[in-house]
Amino acid sequence: MPLLWLRVATAFYGVGLLYSILLLTKKSELLARVAVPAVGLGMVFHFVSLVETAILYSYVDLLTIRHAESALALLVIIFFMAMFARYRTTSPGLFVFPLAFLLTLGSAFGERPPQFSSPMLRSGWIMFHVSMLLVGYAALFLSFVSSLMYLLQAKSLKSKQPIPLFSRLPALQVIDDLGYRALLLGFPFMTLGLIAGSVVAQSRFGSSYFTDPKVLLSMLMWGVYMVLLYTRWNSGWRGRKAAYLATFAFAAAVCAWAANYLSRVHRFVAP
Repeated sequence: MPLLWLRVATAFYGVGLLYSILLLTKKSELLARVAVPAVGLGMVFHFVSLVETAILYSYVDLLTIRHAESALALLVIIFFMAMFARYRTTSPGLFVFPLAFLLTLGSAFGERPPQFSSPMLRSGWIMFHVSMLLVGYAALFLSFVSSLMYLLQAKSLKSKQPIPLFSRLPALQVIDDLGYRALLLGFPFMTLGLIAGSVVAQSRFGSSYFTDPKVLLSMLMWGVYMVLLYTRWNSGWRGRKAAYLATFAFAAAVCAWAANYLSRVHRFVAP
């Protein structure tokens, strides 16, 4: 049943994907009325799927790469729905819906019964580590989306021939505020997740663990986000400068996530 609910959620997310595609062709007015409710239903089915998976197989089943991608998609959608409730704009869906659909699609049709090669995966520290990082990634993705929206909106406003699609974006101040709030929310979760992972890694692998590319990239990502917060608090960086830095920070986060497939000592369980 969990796999069935996940595939139902994928179908609802497909409505959001279609909305994102039509948004580029200016033919999304009708679909806009049903896209958010459909994605909301998908979010419910998605949540039920993950809960049933945890109940049937134990919580560590969620630590496989497929389930982690599925959980990341759910968290991204949850943050989108929260932002929609606050700002009443579907503009971030242009980026959020395709990502959620692709992550969920891969999980829905690529799942296999999990096999755990190390007892360390059953540690509550590892569960905490992964959960915190997934929440952090989801929130920081919303921060990245906001930075893209800001740059596009700013370029459109300065252009002598504004692009109609960008006219639907919120005001620059609203976009900047959305990205800042997402950053404030995601950074503490990312920090706690990295700390929890460091504690477990130190006891399992020793200091040599911290020379792994995955760990080094994660530290770089954390450092860039720390600089982003510092510049906003003390230097008053907002708008274009903050958007560029947030984009660079998300690129570092993508590299850190991708390193899961390359790391020899830090990776998800094979599906």
